[in-house]
Amino acid sequence: MRVRNLLLSSAVAAAALFGASAASASTCVGNCGTLGPNGDVTAPPEGGPNYGYVSTVNGVDGVGQIAGVGGTNGSEFISDVFGAQAGDPLAFYFNYVTSDGSQFTEYGFAELLTAAGSHVAYLFTARTTPSGNTSPGFGLPANSATLTPATTPIVGGAPEWSALGGHSNTCFGPGCGYTGWIKSVYNIGDTGNYKVKFGVTNFLDEDYDSGMAYAGLTIAGEPIGNAVPEPSTWAMMLLGFFGLGSALRRGRRMAGVAAA
Repeated sequence: MRVRNLLLSSAVAAAALFGASAASASTCVGNCGTLGPNGDVTAPPEGGPNYGYVSTVNGVDGVGQIAGVGGTNGSEFISDVFGAQAGDPLAFYFNYVTSDGSQFTEYGFAELLTAAGSHVAYLFTARTTPSGNTSPGFGLPANSATLTPATTPIVGGAPEWSALGGHSNTCFGPGCGYTGWIKSVYNIGDTGNYKVKFGVTNFLDEDYDSGMAYAGLTIAGEPIGNAVPEPSTWAMMLLGFFGLGSALRRGRRMAGVAAA
């Protein structure tokens, strides 16, 4: 009985260290993570200094795409499920970054989904272009959200950002660069449970990568969740596993002594 209680206590302690991360329903396919101010991507206006990102670096084939548009390889992050009332504002900031040019027309987007995964609205779409607005991206669905600023020209040149991997500070051709932080606000239509999907994909090729930073994801002013556990959370999780492993070893020794 004592061994069982010891193991149970350690498991509970480990679960406590996990906190919300253990119950998180957020998912990533491909390359997702968190960064602070880095190169051309500064701290976001709200919810900073850290932000989440998705990148086509080491992306997965067929991932990070808009249905019917296509692409090659990419990444996507889907937030925790959250409840919302009709009229609640869903808000966040995004910054689209690409080392490619308009020839290969890479793109990124944010999509509102029901909790079951059905499409509700495109919160923004963005695509490489040498002039004019990157959002909404040409050949992509229109934005259902209001963007601030309303114009989204690319800041041209070779973007410096570590999430681009070996293509940081490189530029294939006209259209590469970054948008800077843009705010997206969408008013929920119907009361229910939802999640947000952020996706980015290469297009026609798998070279000269792109990515998207996002931050300050809130519903009615309340944070929805983080892209990945913070480093301190990972450390606590490891400590929890260590504690559980130690308890198991102690339990085996105690059982051996009792048997003797």
